[in-house]
Amino acid sequence: MDFCPESLHYELLAEVGEGSFGKVYKAREVGEKQRLLAVKKLNFRWESEEAGIPPFMIREVALLRKMGYFNHPNIVKLLDASAVSIGSALDLTLVLEYIDQDLSTFLSKAPACGLGRDLIKDVMQQLLQGLDFLHTNLVLHRDLKPENILVSSRREIKIADFGLARIHTYNIALTPGVVTLWYRAPEVLLNSVYMSSVDMWSAGCIFAELFLLRPLFKGYTEVQQLQKIFEVIGLPSEGDWPQESPILYSESLGPRGSCTNLLPNLDQDENDLLSHCLLFNPNRRISAAKALTHPFFVKHGRFPPNDEPKLLRFCDQE
Repeated sequence: MDFCPESLHYELLAEVGEGSFGKVYKAREVGEKQRLLAVKKLNFRWESEEAGIPPFMIREVALLRKMGYFNHPNIVKLLDASAVSIGSALDLTLVLEYIDQDLSTFLSKAPACGLGRDLIKDVMQQLLQGLDFLHTNLVLHRDLKPENILVSSRREIKIADFGLARIHTYNIALTPGVVTLWYRAPEVLLNSVYMSSVDMWSAGCIFAELFLLRPLFKGYTEVQQLQKIFEVIGLPSEGDWPQESPILYSESLGPRGSCTNLLPNLDQDENDLLSHCLLFNPNRRISAAKALTHPFFVKHGRFPPNDEPKLLRFCDQE
């Protein structure tokens, strides 16, 4: 079964990644264009032939096709997709535009003194433009993390990997085990209902990581992750705690009170935007559209060259 009218012809050059369901290859298009491509080959086996294509595979292809109609510069482009079913095996191939690296790799190459503020602003602005586009089209990504954000050689930011994405219905309870733990919003950790604001929490975590060059909340269990969060933003009031959560409110989870100065080395606008992304209450969390109008992006002017290195030593914090 083909999803695109014309199949691309390409040659595989090298394996560049491997996941639980398949591998990702760097490839080159055969023909005039000679474009570099990312080829994602997924292999799945089911116990009965009636089981059909796994929902997450259909979802990723359907959402990428929907996004592709709009050709948004901050969403990775699906160029071709095909599926072959033989007995109890399914081979699904996605052909996407090739991007040099992900944000995690990009950050690992950053200088020890940190990224320049203009670069941080540019990365966040592109990320939020992509998120605003998704949320306007009622798409929740649900697994936003540096590994799923691609950075081209021209520093173009593209959101990728829609395997966990969903079309959003207002305030519905969805699968709790989504979003990599370090970027997971409190309402997801608490098994509560959630909406597009889960992506804004993840964006806030990534925003902090652009300054710190390390994850802001690095827990290894869901409870520990909550404790890491509350150590920074403060423990919310019991009244703000979601009533439907199976996890009971406890003052042992963190210090009481809220904090708006989340990272000491950030200036007022940076801390303000970060604190609005990392609000405990998802209904009060800033939207992508509103974040793009924040003074952090709107204000003009650059830091004096002599001051910039002094202000950028966030990576010394541990």
